[in-house]
Amino acid sequence: MKRSGPLFTLLAGLLLALFMLSLNVTSGTRSTSTGSESSGDVVQASPTPTASPPSGKPSPSPSPSPSKTAVPNADYAGRTDDDSSAVAVTLRDGKAVAYFCDGKDQESWLKGDVEADGSMRLTGRNGNVLTGELKGQRIRGTVDMGQREYGFTADKAVKPSGLYRATATVRGAEVDGGWIVLPSGRQVGILNRAGEPSPAPRIDPETGAVTVDGQQLTAKPVTP
Repeated sequence: MKRSGPLFTLLAGLLLALFMLSLNVTSGTRSTSTGSESSGDVVQASPTPTASPPSGKPSPSPSPSPSKTAVPNADYAGRTDDDSSAVAVTLRDGKAVAYFCDGKDQESWLKGDVEADGSMRLTGRNGNVLTGELKGQRIRGTVDMGQREYGFTADKAVKPSGLYRATATVRGAEVDGGWIVLPSGRQVGILNRAGEPSPAPRIDPETGAVTVDGQQLTAKPVTP
């Protein structure tokens, strides 16, 4: 019995040591785990953005640009501001042809485009330029003939008023005639015989018939 006392004491001490060792291991594990959670170096993953669910309606397409409105086809005729000459302009499908004429020896045929806002810049030989703008029922502008610039106003014309031209060979000579029939019925024109200008004979505005040096020709409406 006396020998068993020290043995029990030894066993009790061994059990106490094992108990203390297990406590130390458990505390170390908790400390490591707590340190990992509280560390400022932990990187958290950003949440992945979720796509919006389709609404079932197609995305609206961009609105088309407004189309330009074409200038209406029409004829215009009028006088220069100083009443020395006449001007006629014919508009067709965004194109224009014009004729400036003093009825004596000065004339110019001009052509070009017409913008959607009614503005135009028509050009002819020798650098002649007509600049105008259509507003309402008339064209207001200028004709630059090189040596001089003429302001003009041309009102909308109703047939037989308008612009006419006839070309032919008469007695071996090339003939080229241009006529402006004004709304008042007055005619202004020049006839070129082999390049020599002179006042043009009167045409029948209803038919375009005109007699040149004994030969009957037909003056036709001019279009671009």
